[in-house]
Amino acid sequence: MEILSFIALAATDASILNYGILGAGIGAGLAAIGAGMGIGRLAGSAMEGVARNPEAAGEIRANMILTAAFIEGVALFAAVICFLIQAGIVGYFNELNAVELFNQGQELKALQAAGK
Repeated sequence: MEILSFIALAATDASILNYGILGAGIGAGLAAIGAGMGIGRLAGSAMEGVARNPEAAGEIRANMILTAAFIEGVALFAAVICFLIQAGIVGYFNELNAVELFNQGQELKALQAAGK
């Protein structure tokens, strides 16, 4: 229930939506950190495997490169989604400001027409 009240507050107060921009940035950062940690563990385990069994170095290297590409793909996907969310929020702000400016312009025209 608390989330619904937060969403209702965000609908009435545009400054609350800044948390969405902050969350998208944090999400992109966490995706990068997770990918770095994953590739670090992958490389460490691969080097340990090569040290234990040098004859399998070629197969371990190929599997390591393929897995690293998968990790990078998932991290890139997460970062792109976060940036799309951020762009959507910024676009919503710009649209909101355009609507407010349009309404103010209409009110000004109505006042000018009434004064003539």
